[in-house]
Amino acid sequence: MASASHSTSHIIFSAFKYSVYALLTLNIFLFYQEESLATAQTFSQGINLADIIQGYAATIDTAAWVLLLLMFELETSVLEDNSLRQPRVQLALSVVRVFSYSFILYACYGYLTKMLLTYNIALYPVSDICTMVGQGYAGILTLDEYPSLDMQNCQLLANQALYKLNGQQLLGTASQWRDIQWLAWIDVINSISWIAVVVMLEVDVWLQLRGQLQGRILAISKWIKMVLYSILFAAAVYWGLLGDFLDFWDAFLWLVAFVFIEMNIFKWREETEVNAE
Repeated sequence: MASASHSTSHIIFSAFKYSVYALLTLNIFLFYQEESLATAQTFSQGINLADIIQGYAATIDTAAWVLLLLMFELETSVLEDNSLRQPRVQLALSVVRVFSYSFILYACYGYLTKMLLTYNIALYPVSDICTMVGQGYAGILTLDEYPSLDMQNCQLLANQALYKLNGQQLLGTASQWRDIQWLAWIDVINSISWIAVVVMLEVDVWLQLRGQLQGRILAISKWIKMVLYSILFAAAVYWGLLGDFLDFWDAFLWLVAFVFIEMNIFKWREETEVNAE
């Protein structure tokens, strides 16, 4: 009876875990939709190949992270230790690592250039902004949402000092630009923090395969990751309060997904210790 109960709980847990992974995969397409609309304003003259990472940083980043997440799942939960030590398996995982990390670092660069782009603004004197409706101008809602200027939102910008993104028809007040600059900074901080987390996880996996993930090393790893996860949680809260729902939802799902990876490593370490006895 206990065995049947354990089996049922394992099935429910696995279903929940892989549902989270599936939702993260769906976010790739949601980010693509959102960024496609945003680049229509930030790159109104058309986006070239060199600027794709700046316009589609979240889409590329999420796709690379999903691939890396599935690799961690294979390493920490699906494959046996003997399989992980096979040269062919190690080679395949190394190829996935190089591919994923290349795009993750590329996306981090994209977040950085996108953040710098938000500072490329200049004061734009205009006597009556509502006369500019229908001329291709857009306002600011949040970092990736730039609604076209119409008779309703132009009233909100009337009689205020406006700043324009250089080379584009994107207008906003000083406070609006400041808000999206902060959001862009959060993107950069979030990206760097996640890179630091996976570096720590890579070290954990490497040490676990060699039976060295224990004692002081384990304590240091836990402390560093606790600090990093706290930063990531704070970023998710910030997005929830001042960003858009998709950014918050994605950040929340990633935290849940990596809780599963941490649980996998914990269970893996326990099984290794039991087998060693």
